[in-house]
Amino acid sequence: MRTPLYNEHVSLGARIVDFHGWDMPIEYSNIIEEHIAVRKSAGIFDVSHMGDIIISGLDAGEFIDHIFPTDITSLKSGQCIYTAFLNENASIIDDTIIYKINDKKYFFVPNAANIEIIFNWLKKNVSGYDVEIKNVSDDIACIAIQGPMYEEVLNYIGYRSVQPFTFSFEKSAYKNSITGKNNVIISGTGYTGEKGVEIICPAEEAVEIWKKSVEGLNRVNGKPCGLGSRDTLRMEKGMLLSGVDFNNDKTPYQCSISFIVSNSHDFIGKKKLEERKLTDDDIFRGFISEERSIPRSGFGIYFGDKLIGNITSGTYSPILQKSIALGYIKKDSSKQGTEIMIDIRGRKVKARVSKPRMVP
Repeated sequence: MRTPLYNEHVSLGARIVDFHGWDMPIEYSNIIEEHIAVRKSAGIFDVSHMGDIIISGLDAGEFIDHIFPTDITSLKSGQCIYTAFLNENASIIDDTIIYKINDKKYFFVPNAANIEIIFNWLKKNVSGYDVEIKNVSDDIACIAIQGPMYEEVLNYIGYRSVQPFTFSFEKSAYKNSITGKNNVIISGTGYTGEKGVEIICPAEEAVEIWKKSVEGLNRVNGKPCGLGSRDTLRMEKGMLLSGVDFNNDKTPYQCSISFIVSNSHDFIGKKKLEERKLTDDDIFRGFISEERSIPRSGFGIYFGDKLIGNITSGTYSPILQKSIALGYIKKDSSKQGTEIMIDIRGRKVKARVSKPRMVP
């Protein structure tokens, strides 16, 4: 599968890789250079491989409350929020951003590998609710502009900025399948931990917006960025990656995202979540090493000779100039600053526990 921007990536010299069945750019010039561009100026990403699903109808709010552990219906129209889908065992199936268009219409963005899984999960649980569920992923493209100078790029395109976790509409020549109107959605969201927006637009308009964004980037010494830097950027900020940092096995409490849980309503997995809160004894944390050897997924975390956790993601941090990792560790060893050892291919390397967000 290819996004509407595939030919643009090729023309810019991107190295293309297979990402969950999608031909996607992993890098254009250099992952570290792209990473630093986002932290210092601005970068753009093609994230059109992500899904787009709409829930609408008379019972849309009630259905949303049933599905998600977060109090979403109290949002105002034009607001969005980070949340997650839980199964009956209270484990996270996928995380997402959900947008409230109005009281009877919401849409959300599942991860690329989980589009069909989430669509089928909704269908499985829709009985008794007067709602329509539509998967419009093929009709929609998404371009993320991220970094401290993102507004200069956005203004160059001709769009206005928005506040974090809000969204607005700009005119388009094409119909947006999410809104049913000729517009693009400017969303104050992203996956880099920097200020920025995501432009959710009709697929037909993606190339025009991308080209204009590249022109704007050149004015601020920014760079087009691939999935490689997107991954290193999110790791520095402690952001979870679906299928890597959780995979139908961890609760929001284990993942250090307890803020998504509201006790104001009933939801799938609520009772089990309350039980597991008392019994699960590991928690998601960051780990910072003084050595350059990079901890990788599956590497063990030790306190002395005792195995107390495992790594789920690891990389070299261009900002800290140290190797960093994310993973799960026993709660009694999870205090920030605790010295632990990570087994890197048979060699124990010293590291310290950190909050998941390792770069402020």
